Amino acid sequence: MGGDVHCYIILMAYTLDLLFGDPRFLPHPIAGMGKAINFFEPLFRKTIYDPFKAGLFFALFLILSTWGITWLAIKGAMAFHPFFGGLVQCIALFFCFSVTSLKKAASEVEDALENHGIETARKKIAMIVGREVKQLDRPGILKAGVETVSENFVDGFLSPLCFALAGGVPLAMAYKMINTLDSMVGYKNQKYILFGRAAAKIDDMANYIPARLSLGLISFAAGLIHIKKGKLAFKTGVLEGRQHSSPNAGYPEAAFAGALHITLGGPNVYHGRLVNKPYIGKNFGGPGPDSIKKACDLMLLSSFVSVSGACLICFFVI
Repeated sequence: MGGDVHCYIILMAYTLDLLFGDPRFLPHPIAGMGKAINFFEPLFRKTIYDPFKAGLFFALFLILSTWGITWLAIKGAMAFHPFFGGLVQCIALFFCFSVTSLKKAASEVEDALENHGIETARKKIAMIVGREVKQLDRPGILKAGVETVSENFVDGFLSPLCFALAGGVPLAMAYKMINTLDSMVGYKNQKYILFGRAAAKIDDMANYIPARLSLGLISFAAGLIHIKKGKLAFKTGVLEGRQHSSPNAGYPEAAFAGALHITLGGPNVYHGRLVNKPYIGKNFGGPGPDSIKKACDLMLLSSFVSVSGACLICFFVI
């Protein structure tokens, strides 16, 4: 047990995420992963002189440890009673999903723009993006919000769902460690250019298939809203999804750009360095005042489509 997943586990985890998001009164495994990363990084740096090799073994150790701990927890709960085994899986997978927390964070940016001014909106958007925000104007903030929703649909929902289908909840939790590693050490700065390279590459590989699957799922969801939106989402994704500096982020971003008929991407400042990202959906206009809300609605519908497809796979394939 632990290497497979049942439909009811996916549905319960998804329902819990929709109802509660990331409840602050519960300890979150991602916070524990962050603490583990901070604890073991200096140990591996001191033990292995070569920074790339140190980063590689550091990443593999944490990813495999996360898988093993989750597997043992599920195995132990199953040995006590199958009900508790299923409960542990539901809760663990629930913590892997972040649909509601993503929607809440993006909606707070939109609310700040409308009701509290651009400075407050900059502070809100800074909490969910990696770019520098002090120079962002209103369209830039709106664009950043839509991009974050589109990209994190994959990182925060579709990828853990795919890994759960492929190898059960332990593999989904291992993916969350991969993603957390990338967010903490996968930078191209002096400190992490070598040490964090393995973590960044593993994250790229982990998201490769889910990012491309997202194009079809987002397009299908957009087509449920209006057939023209679905066609534009798919066309933009196919034609412009590879024009992103990231090997994966361009596909969901381009699909959202097509569905919402807005231009995304373009130059932004990251850690004091100007990064000239290409524009995606360059033939469309800029974001409107309700673009973030529309992006959140599309993300929620895409997650529902994804869960529905996952349950069909559980019934007929797994």
